[in-house]
Amino acid sequence: MKDDVRYQPVAGTPGLVLGVARLCEFQFDRHYHVDYHIGLVTQGVQRQTFGGQSILLGPGAVALMPPGEIHDGTGVDDYGHSYTLKTFRIAPDLMRGFIAEVSGAGPDERFTGTLLEDARLSARFMALHASWMDGAPSGPLAHESVSLALMGALFARTGAVAPQDIRGGLSAVHTRQVLDYCQAHLADKISLQDLARLCGLSRYQFLRRFALSVGLTPHAWLTRLRLERACAVLARAQASIAQVAADVGFYDQSHFNRAFRTAYGVAPSAFRRAA
Repeated sequence: MKDDVRYQPVAGTPGLVLGVARLCEFQFDRHYHVDYHIGLVTQGVQRQTFGGQSILLGPGAVALMPPGEIHDGTGVDDYGHSYTLKTFRIAPDLMRGFIAEVSGAGPDERFTGTLLEDARLSARFMALHASWMDGAPSGPLAHESVSLALMGALFARTGAVAPQDIRGGLSAVHTRQVLDYCQAHLADKISLQDLARLCGLSRYQFLRRFALSVGLTPHAWLTRLRLERACAVLARAQASIAQVAADVGFYDQSHFNRAFRTAYGVAPSAFRRAA
């Protein structure tokens, strides 16, 4: 196997770069970064040395390296030496924004090099990485929601940043305002910031309170609304599938087809014939 390393900025999120590497011979000598690194090994094992300790990073674990932390990385002979590494490079300004929003306080942090053995958290990071690397269309609401929720989970797991304790849901008035706004702007690109602003909340506060009130994340609720509206249109009109997809806010027909089949078990064309 030849070494293969790729990096890809994430569209719409300045300061976030993804990396994926399949490594057999290359070794990371002792070095540091000026940004934050989140590392995941999906196949094989990487040995890292930092802070006077040597750890093994393998599937089901998450490594967090803050700026300035001296560390290295190499394959482990006992595991075949080759491994696959996926990374998130997060600029300090972007990370400080996540910290301030999740904590509800100043962007203060005390991160050190950390290894988290947490298969569920690792799987969530891997799913997000794969989605962004593949360029899967998601929209600002999904992008912001997943990023904030995942960073909140990471902060809570490390113990370096305490997420806000949010227990109550949205008021009835705010819930109605949000649902009405989504109905009226269904074909538009709706962001988490758009909805949070309606309620006078931060994005993270809104994300948590909406889920408590409605029982779904904002993205999941809006996706279902778009699909339900599409069902109604398909049942009574002869507009093309592509036009229906655009009218209810999907990026393209293939994205619409996948979401529709996942929700209802059939393609939109089959639903139209049945209707």
